[in-house]
Amino acid sequence: MKLEMFINFNGNCREAVEFYAKVFKVSVENLTLYSDAPPDPNFEIPECDKNKVMYASIPFGNMTLMFMDYLSCMEYVAGNLIIPSISTNDKSEIIRIFNELKEGGYVEEELNKTFYSELYGCVRDKFGITWHVLLSG
Repeated sequence: MKLEMFINFNGNCREAVEFYAKVFKVSVENLTLYSDAPPDPNFEIPECDKNKVMYASIPFGNMTLMFMDYLSCMEYVAGNLIIPSISTNDKSEIIRIFNELKEGGYVEEELNKTFYSELYGCVRDKFGITWHVLLSG
């Protein structure tokens, strides 16, 4: 079984996926723009959407995080009910990830001890995505 998540954006997907790749020290894979898609006679991509990201991914352990920009004809709601949870048993890495995610964002809960983790924090990043970050094991 494999868990994958899509995280949707409103025109700033390329910036977001490059930011996450830097934070998690991985490479962006399969970056595809809407203009790269083969023509579909039943649906023409609006000119204003052609440079938006249709698909991009970053590997994350045994899963893949996938990213896309919504087309201008789609309703976009920031955050769209996606809350990725990042855990590791490396305390310094949790602190680093939390601190990088909070740059330009909003800390909902500072890193601190909880009943379920020695170190847990919740942060909404500069793209409106809320992340749970915790020390495991």
